[in-house]
Amino acid sequence: MPPTFEVVEMCLTVPAKVLEVQGDRAVVTSRGWTREVDVRHVRVQPGDYVLVQGGAVMMTVDRREAEEMLAAWDEIEASADA
Repeated sequence: MPPTFEVVEMCLTVPAKVLEVQGDRAVVTSRGWTREVDVRHVRVQPGDYVLVQGGAVMMTVDRREAEEMLAAWDEIEASADA
């Protein structure tokens, strides 16, 4: 019997830079968009890079790692446009 495969959906995220923090909310920006997100579970400050999922910050990432991820997204977009 041939193997069967289950389709699994996966969400991808891009790093966002924290612009400002007010209590449990922060304003972040990345790749042309700006959003307000929940930061109640992760301590952040302006200038930090974060990964956001479902409107909430999941974790911080260091600047170098964030820049590498953003460069990878640029490459993906460039190859999709080719």
